[in-house]
Amino acid sequence: MAALADRSIDTAYVTLHVGLDTFRPVLEDDAREHKIHREWCTVSQECIDRIEMAKGDGKRVIAVGTTTARTLETYGQRLQQGQIGPFAAETGIFITPGYTWTIVDALLTNFHLPKSTLMLMVSALAGRERILAAYQEAVEQRYRFFSFGDAMLIL
Repeated sequence: MAALADRSIDTAYVTLHVGLDTFRPVLEDDAREHKIHREWCTVSQECIDRIEMAKGDGKRVIAVGTTTARTLETYGQRLQQGQIGPFAAETGIFITPGYTWTIVDALLTNFHLPKSTLMLMVSALAGRERILAAYQEAVEQRYRFFSFGDAMLIL
């Protein structure tokens, strides 16, 4: 974190309480039929101020982790609905290919398991073909998957 600060890279924090359903696979043929889980998340005014400053300065908002991305996009959807300001509430956002991102510009995340909602989320940001190519490379290079594995930066 100190190295980021030394390079004038600002940081902010959000909270999302991850539920067990995060790891439940999508079993439906049509992912839109999958019932997404609800999780509690919090975005502070300080975080909102930093997002607004970054966006105003033309900088990217880079989510570290899919939970952060889910929380930030919940904030973005709330903004679109006219709900301005900090919040602490449940989220049921389900980010799949075709989703229009509102806050997150890039994502640092691990390699997720097939058939997961998280695999759909990263595909929504990078595109299915690019994610499949990245995963092929990860398999060939023997990267580690899942929560304590290797990571990728999606720009």
